[in-house]
Amino acid sequence: MASTAATTSNDLVSRSGLRYRKIRDRIVETFLLAAGLVAVFTTLAIVVILLTESAAFFEHVSLKDFLTDTMWTPLFADAHYGILPLVAGTLTTTIVALIVAVPVGTIIAIYLSEFASHRLRETVKPILELLGAVPTVVYGYFALTAVTPLLQMLMPELPGFNMLSAGLVIGLMIVPYVASVSEDAMRAVPRYMREGSYAMGATRLQTALRVVVPGAFSGLAAAFILGISRAVGETMVVAIAAGMQPNFTFDPREQAATITAYIVQVSLGDLPHGSIGYQSIFAAGLVLMLITLIFNVIGFSLTRKFREAY
Repeated sequence: MASTAATTSNDLVSRSGLRYRKIRDRIVETFLLAAGLVAVFTTLAIVVILLTESAAFFEHVSLKDFLTDTMWTPLFADAHYGILPLVAGTLTTTIVALIVAVPVGTIIAIYLSEFASHRLRETVKPILELLGAVPTVVYGYFALTAVTPLLQMLMPELPGFNMLSAGLVIGLMIVPYVASVSEDAMRAVPRYMREGSYAMGATRLQTALRVVVPGAFSGLAAAFILGISRAVGETMVVAIAAGMQPNFTFDPREQAATITAYIVQVSLGDLPHGSIGYQSIFAAGLVLMLITLIFNVIGFSLTRKFREAY
């Protein structure tokens, strides 16, 4: 009788514990779902705001003029609302930055992943990631006071404000992002792939370039897309070093304004809320979001095609 009572008591305790675990798991799942929905709702809210304010802007400005006019002077009496100068400045500084960040970041990642000792890796990587914590204003003044004078020694005709120095410094600024994410992706490549390559007589460099890099391509693509998004959305460096003059040019030696720099310029100004000039920042922000989306779609497509081929 006592044995039966003890068994019943143990069953009740077991059921109670199981019920508690289920409730706890349900609470955790609900919390995680809510956290995920916050990100989704935030993104949707941003899109809705951009579309709503941009729709009010396009009631006064035709879409054709917005996409084809090569002048952007919304703050002047003779206002022009052609987004092409801002797009040209954004793409030019981004391309210059990627020319620096992609090869340098990839080389650093290959070295840290395949050649550096464990002690050196654990020392260099935190220092490299620490560069990402430097305020962008510091990078901006570094471009203006250090990089531009150096470039002017090589190119005396280079103006004080130019996209070249801004793009180079943005490239240096995003190297830690590209290198860190790329190194993590390479470290995630299974060890047996390296060992199989070594067994076939390949050197460490051949293994790194022909086995590890292709095997980590999805992670590398994510690193490059992160770098592109960081370069496209950079504000202070281009505002300080590239100038604030919208010019429709792809020559990095010229000064120009980017989409983000213009948004900052108007947001800190005295334009009344609801004016066309104020609404233009939402139209520019919508274009910036579309540019970032295009780069992400291209990166996703390349990653999927490479996986299928690999």
